[in-house]
Amino acid sequence: MKLTIIIPVYKTEKTLDRCVESILSQDYSDYEIILVDDGSPDLCPEKCDAWAEHDSRIRVIHKKNGGLSEARNAGINVAQGDFLTFVDSDDMIAPNTLAALMNKIAHDERIQILEYPVSIKGKNMFIPHNLHYDNIQKYWTECEGYRHTYVWNKIFRRPLFDDIRFPVGKVFEDAWIYPLLLQKAQSVTTTSEGCYVYTDNPQGITAKAGADDLIMLLESNIDRGMTVDDAYYLYILNIQLDVYRLSGKILLQERKDISISNIRSLSDKIKVITLKLFGIKGLCRIHKALRHLL
Repeated sequence: MKLTIIIPVYKTEKTLDRCVESILSQDYSDYEIILVDDGSPDLCPEKCDAWAEHDSRIRVIHKKNGGLSEARNAGINVAQGDFLTFVDSDDMIAPNTLAALMNKIAHDERIQILEYPVSIKGKNMFIPHNLHYDNIQKYWTECEGYRHTYVWNKIFRRPLFDDIRFPVGKVFEDAWIYPLLLQKAQSVTTTSEGCYVYTDNPQGITAKAGADDLIMLLESNIDRGMTVDDAYYLYILNIQLDVYRLSGKILLQERKDISISNIRSLSDKIKVITLKLFGIKGLCRIHKALRHLL
């Protein structure tokens, strides 16, 4: 039951070693690590080769720079494991994580996708309950799967990627691919065991996203084949507001049937009331004007 761990590498010479070491020190050893050097211009290519010489479970792919999606796809194409997972080269996996996760998989043949906790700066960012969802729409809405579409805190059965790859040329690629994987798997299991240690990157796409980037994120959440309940619509609406502020574009279909009674946030209540009164274009204009004043 081998696990393939795919690590795209680009301009992370300061963090690559700790990332790989966090995996090699795990109390689970039936894995292969694929380091995908995505044309990194620093010392990463040499570091990757050094790690491959150090441990026979590590393989290296050197390729021309093509972006995160292309790098991950290159790893998927040569993966030999029964299961796949992804780790960014500036992140780590907490001690004793892989054994706990793979043991859970070994004792539950239903598992197609296993999602586990995330920490950032020493604090819990996301801890799912120990649940199994045979209804992915229920997972998407009740567990708010749309808020944690990232692939790096999940283990996938390899066949899910037989005809699915990360979209080359798009940012927020996880938000594009994860709904497709869910629809193919038709189930997802969540666990409170283990932890993915995420490193906040102030230079990353999430922190520095511009208009075109946010348009891609908005598009990834529109017509993904998932149920759009009130909470999910509000999540998408907030992205639309930022898209309008930066580009003047409105892509989200207007809805005025949202119930205010179940909305906890005061700011969201105000947005819904404004939406009902002035429509989505009016809401976008008001939001942009207020942001400009602030």
